[in-house]
Amino acid sequence: MFKYLLPVILFFVLCGFLFIGLYKDPSKVDSPLIGKPAPEFSLPRLEQPNDLFSEKEFLGKVSILNVWGTWCFACKQEHHILLDLAKRNIAPIYGLNYKDDTEQAKMYLRDFGNPFVSNAVDQLGRVAIDWGVYGAPETFIMDKKGIIRHKHIGPLTLEDVEDEILPLIQNLKNEAS
Repeated sequence: MFKYLLPVILFFVLCGFLFIGLYKDPSKVDSPLIGKPAPEFSLPRLEQPNDLFSEKEFLGKVSILNVWGTWCFACKQEHHILLDLAKRNIAPIYGLNYKDDTEQAKMYLRDFGNPFVSNAVDQLGRVAIDWGVYGAPETFIMDKKGIIRHKHIGPLTLEDVEDEILPLIQNLKNEAS
């Protein structure tokens, strides 16, 4: 009798997990990197390929890192939000150009505006893996010591910037160094 009941019980347990998953927000995935130093990396800059970009860029100031690509529709959706955030000059925004064609990336930024102080080129996506990137776009906030304090998965909205990003940046700026 039990051997016939076991599959039914397992079916209902699985249905329960799936049902719970339907109500979870996919942009609220916890990152094991929160509270840890930004992963070490060294990549060529999009603007100057002979010059290297590393996690050391984030030290001494509250910083934003945005993972993006020209192939990414959601990245194009959030681009105007990043331009607006850059105009506010609240924190430097750096880009991690993810699995992209560098010439297309340069052309895109030239045509639609460049919110980034600088961009690292991660053509193979290996650095993004170290950062725990699930896909583009993703945005990270680092404190003055280069510690990751926040991760936002998916395109930023004006509401995200006003309700999450700006208050966090202000709090991090006010913290004692």
